[in-house]
Amino acid sequence: MGVIAIELFATLDLVAQAPGGPDEDPEGFSFGGWQAPLIDEVSGAQVGSAYEGTDALLLGRRTYDIFAAYWPHQTDEFGTLFNGIPKYVASRGTPDLSWAGSTQVGPDLGAAVREIRDRHEHVKVVGSLNLVQTLLREKLFDRLDLWVHPIMLGAGKKVFDGGSVPTNVTLLQPPVASPNGIVFLRYGLADGVPGTGDMSA
Repeated sequence: MGVIAIELFATLDLVAQAPGGPDEDPEGFSFGGWQAPLIDEVSGAQVGSAYEGTDALLLGRRTYDIFAAYWPHQTDEFGTLFNGIPKYVASRGTPDLSWAGSTQVGPDLGAAVREIRDRHEHVKVVGSLNLVQTLLREKLFDRLDLWVHPIMLGAGKKVFDGGSVPTNVTLLQPPVASPNGIVFLRYGLADGVPGTGDMSA
C-alpha cells in the first residue's frame, strides 16, 4: 500500500489560496502569488526533496487545469516528473484530459483514492484545497507536508477550511526553518482521536 501525501504552502494564519501567482485563484482574493517573495534556497530544496519518488498526482479540477496549461511545455526536473507520471483528477465536471497520463476519478472518491493508493507508492496531492478538505474529513491521507510562511493575510481559503475532524497526527521529523523564516512541518496520520486531560492533575 502506498502513501497519499498532501503538499501545501500556507501563511502563518494558514491561508493556502493561490500561493503561486495572481491568476491562480483570484476570486475574492487579492494576494495571489504571496509565496514568491519568500522562497529561498532551503525551502526550494525541501520542496524538491519532498517530490523524490513521486509516482502519481491526485489533483482537484482547478489545480489540474493550471498544471495542464503549464507543465506539458516544461522540460525541467518538475516538468519531466509531472509529464511522465499518471495524473488523477477529482472533478464532478468534464475536465479536458488531453495532458498525457490524465484520468478522471470515479464518483466514489473514497474508493478511488484507496485504489490509487494501492496502485502507487508515493501519491502527491498538490494545492487542490477543496479536494484536501474531503481527504482530511474522510482521513484519506497518510502524510501532510506543510510549509508555513511568515506572513498573515487575514483573508483567503485556509488549509483546514471546513474539512478537519478530530484527528491525531504525529510529527515525522523535526521542523526546519529556512533563512526567510519558512517552517517545514511533516506530519503523519496517527490512530485514534485526540484525548483530553486535566492540567491541574
